[in-house]
Amino acid sequence: MIDLSHIDELARRLSNLVPPGLREGREEMQENFKAVLQGGLAKLDLVTREEFDVQRAVLLRTREKLEALERAVAELEAQVGVADAAPMQQH
Repeated sequence: MIDLSHIDELARRLSNLVPPGLREGREEMQENFKAVLQGGLAKLDLVTREEFDVQRAVLLRTREKLEALERAVAELEAQVGVADAAPMQQH
């Protein structure tokens, strides 16, 4: 979930950028900025840091398993290659 305090802070900063003559509705403007920011962020397909870290760990474990399988296949191919080469040498 997105930390709403960051959105509040960003909305406050945006409302502070409004020229002084237009600041009469500052609180309303700040709420509008906040609503627009929340709406925009809600449309994005974001994950939490925790979800990201879990998926990263899964990916690392998968990569380790893949590398182990690649080594095992290479060893088996080497054994098959030696076995295939031995009968050819006897002729």
